[in-house]
Amino acid sequence: MSLLHLEASKCVRSLSVDSQCNKCEVVCPTAAIVVGDNPLPSINFSACVSCGACHGICPSEALGLENFNATDFFFDFVEEKEAHLISCRKNVPCIAALSVEHLISIAVLKKELVLDTGYCHSCEIATTCYKQILQNYEEASYLLEAMENDANVRLEDVSYVDDAKPSDRRDFLSAINLATIGKVKKSFEDEVKKASDELTAHTLQKTDIALLKQKRIPQKRKIFFTAIKRVQKPSQFHIVDASEVSFTSQKIMDASLCTACQMCYRVCPSGALSSDIKNSKIDFDPFLCIKCHICHDVCATDALTLSGAYNVKEFFEPTVVNLISFKVRRCDECDMIFSTNSPQRLCPRCKVEEEEARSLWGITEDM
Repeated sequence: MSLLHLEASKCVRSLSVDSQCNKCEVVCPTAAIVVGDNPLPSINFSACVSCGACHGICPSEALGLENFNATDFFFDFVEEKEAHLISCRKNVPCIAALSVEHLISIAVLKKELVLDTGYCHSCEIATTCYKQILQNYEEASYLLEAMENDANVRLEDVSYVDDAKPSDRRDFLSAINLATIGKVKKSFEDEVKKASDELTAHTLQKTDIALLKQKRIPQKRKIFFTAIKRVQKPSQFHIVDASEVSFTSQKIMDASLCTACQMCYRVCPSGALSSDIKNSKIDFDPFLCIKCHICHDVCATDALTLSGAYNVKEFFEPTVVNLISFKVRRCDECDMIFSTNSPQRLCPRCKVEEEEARSLWGITEDM
């Protein structure tokens, strides 16, 4: 069984204590992942069944399996000309381990894709995984139709059976030599982890902290972008219901509520939200958005909201839009440069200090 691992620096919960992301916890069929009081998810390795559903749904690809990589699977599957079937008994731990982006990317390149649900009805983890498979399939089909793509994606009860003869245990033992002893040791350590029926907490290490400021685009988004570039553009760009799109978004900024605090684009893990060197604006690139919601979670005034519609044009002709622009001023008190959308002449720090001083002195605004 493949061991689950978490890259702490990629998890959006590591970027802010205000993050509400718990997609991995919700989709886990055995409650092996718990998002509690700790900033990062905790994992019960003995309860984990290595289905990979958490990897498929994680917006930043922070979770993964030791023996299954969705990116490697994508390239292997696309290169195999006769490959059209994805099955938990053939090439994936569970179909839920593949994201909507993976399904669309494979579909547009292969033109035909069959998802084998023959074992789902009797599967012990179907409570959440089968539901996720259906959601991914429906979303992929919805967007393919909006893209006017003729790719054929189907759910079929194929119940694939592998006729290959299982390897003999003696073959495994004979393979243990100096060249493989490191891998065997790693496997042994993994088994020890699985034997413990306790939650393993994850924390940020020094190496993780150094990576937090990096803006990283998930591999599945790079794959999606590469696949879409090979697809013919639709006759017209359709507007779809944004609630039906799980992996990206379009945003609206309420200028009257924005305080120019800079938090939204500083915590954005993919760089979808950005500014310039003067911090005089906030730009948004819908194609880079991974819909992790952290920018909304950290916005104290709820100035940033999700649009109710999404333009498929962003798949084919990504456009960076300006959400808001600020005036750049020099603080009358400390002479520091700051951004604002109000007539305020003091930077936020000096303003707080002035308010505290007035409170100590008993001075009101009317005086």
